[in-house]
Amino acid sequence: MSGLLAGKRILVTGVLTDASIAFHVARLAQEEGAEVVLTGFGRLSLVQRIARRLPKEAPVIELDVQNQEHLTGLADAIRGHLGADASLDGVVHSIGFAPQDALGGNFLNTPWESVATAVEVSAYSLKSLTMALLPLLRTRGGSVVGMDFDAQVAWPKYDWMGVAKAALESTSRYLARDLGEHNIRVNLVSAGPIKSMAAKSIPGFEELADVWNTRAPIGWDLTDPEPAARGVCALLSDWFPKTTGEVVHVDGGVHMMGA
Repeated sequence: MSGLLAGKRILVTGVLTDASIAFHVARLAQEEGAEVVLTGFGRLSLVQRIARRLPKEAPVIELDVQNQEHLTGLADAIRGHLGADASLDGVVHSIGFAPQDALGGNFLNTPWESVATAVEVSAYSLKSLTMALLPLLRTRGGSVVGMDFDAQVAWPKYDWMGVAKAALESTSRYLARDLGEHNIRVNLVSAGPIKSMAAKSIPGFEELADVWNTRAPIGWDLTDPEPAARGVCALLSDWFPKTTGEVVHVDGGVHMMGA
């Protein structure tokens, strides 16, 4: 078997529709030779339906990152699909959520309970997910890749999700520090905006996305998740063996543009 990810086993979270970056990561990973397992939250039947649109239908495991029982049983659930002696080579963290009152220009009035939810689901879960999978990852090392949205600046309407993404970036660095001894790399892909299910949940998304229409020096297509998915697959591969704690921008160059 040939391909960038030939022989690798990869868990991909966050596949909800075939417009998502996570779906295209799973598709490309399979096309490059990987065996893929998906997780889904809530609407499992929808995720299972989307899984059938992959080149090869992938198994779907229920995972709520706020449910400790789900996290505790995750490694065994994966072994149930891949075999009792299975290991993982890669994990894709594409999980984020903030209550509506934490978005859309309500920053100064958002209660702590909503902020806590945004940070737990969108940032802390990178740690809790990775630790749940550590028994499978440390067998021969691996790559954890999370989906980010540039937290260097304050975006219109993004509010506490932006704070959560800043926490995600910091979390990835500390994980990279502490898991290096297991030969586990932890990196993020900071992608430009994509018109996905997640985007629809952000009030004022169009205002935010409009930045890319005018400021991306090499252009950006809001309907094309593949460039970001390719970045994720590259980081899952063996071609970045000594890269960890990094944020790779796949955003058409907007992150480096001045006024």
